[in-house]
Amino acid sequence: MTEKRKGARSIKDIPTDILEKLNRGEIETANLTEWLAVDQRLLLENLLLQNDRKEYLMPVLEIVNQLKKQTVNSINETIGVGLLNQALKNKDDEFLWKLSVHPADLVRCWAAYTIGRNHNLKLKEKLDSIQSFAADSHFGVREICWMTVRPDISRNLEESLSILSTWTTHDNENVRRFASESTRPRGVWCEHIDALKQNPGIGLEILEPLRSDSSRYVQDSVGNWLNDASKSQPEFVVEICDEWLRESPTKETQYIVKKALRTLKK
Repeated sequence: MTEKRKGARSIKDIPTDILEKLNRGEIETANLTEWLAVDQRLLLENLLLQNDRKEYLMPVLEIVNQLKKQTVNSINETIGVGLLNQALKNKDDEFLWKLSVHPADLVRCWAAYTIGRNHNLKLKEKLDSIQSFAADSHFGVREICWMTVRPDISRNLEESLSILSTWTTHDNENVRRFASESTRPRGVWCEHIDALKQNPGIGLEILEPLRSDSSRYVQDSVGNWLNDASKSQPEFVVEICDEWLRESPTKETQYIVKKALRTLKK
């Protein structure tokens, strides 16, 4: 199992055979260091050769090479969108499905972009399709997948909150966490959602069911959501935290509240 592999602490310490397997898409990255070390161009080339789609390579690489900012995330997104465009042009649904179940986490990240950036899909179709990525066992896929649909969530906030509120009771903690993380007013590595910064109360249909969630992963996200909101609407956050502590004085709620108020308590 890949989970048991710790992964090197620095890129230079990654064993050659591990790096080769990562670049061939045979194994998942074990940590952030490995995630940053993968040569996505090489991984793309190997993926397309393995799937007899080498004609997709140059059109995608051309767009990647034109990127002004060559970061892991910008390359990741550009490859995902590039593969989507090639698949749509060639009516190649089979290839899109293969990406979504690929053993390599970075390939599944590309697959998440083929959903999030597919203009042929309505919002509900996108969110329904992205849920399996939200439940993914790999941290990288979980982080990328909410970013792929974040612009749609922001543009269709009311509908998004309504759909995602049903995810807050899901058995899988990763799915519950997605509902909170994808709607954070400020978020990380993404554009802010102004409506939630000005009126965070509209997000309560997501937050209320999670206020005493058993998962630390979910608790962290809810605490961060409210901490985001505290930077523009501090009184609202203080009120909500007081109310939650009165109505639900569990250790889970106490942990969330402490995290939520950390900026205000500085």
